Amino acid sequence: MDWNRYRFLSLWSLPAPPAAVYAVLERPEDYPRWWPQVRTVTRLNDATGVLTIRSVLPYAMTFTAHETCRDPDAGILEIAMSGDIDGWARWTVTPDGPGTLARYDQLVDVRKPLLRRLAVPGRPVFRLNHRLMMRAGRRGLVGYLEAV
Repeated sequence: MDWNRYRFLSLWSLPAPPAAVYAVLERPEDYPRWWPQVRTVTRLNDATGVLTIRSVLPYAMTFTAHETCRDPDAGILEIAMSGDIDGWARWTVTPDGPGTLARYDQLVDVRKPLLRRLAVPGRPVFRLNHRLMMRAGRRGLVGYLEAV
């Protein structure tokens, strides 16, 4: 087992139509407005940006995100990541009753030296940290969708 590799899956049930959810998720430069753990997003061009995230634990992670798939008809947004984390992440937005199911899949290798050194004892805490970040993201997105 590679202790520095993580696979995450989050499912967000959202009370808004899929097109509205997709429209928000496809604008990562606005994520800091509704997702407190996304600290900064700096666009480099139409398909690439640098993000810094920080959840509960006292460390930030910075990575470059490059869009690899944008398919509004299928509800898919996918990025490749490099930096403190390397890998990919994908949003899949689908109808769910009167609202939307936003599925977030991520497969990453941690490259940040401190986190690599703490990989074995820290793994459960790092996974919890991610879960808390995703929970806050969902809560922030619901509020943002209600306000727009």
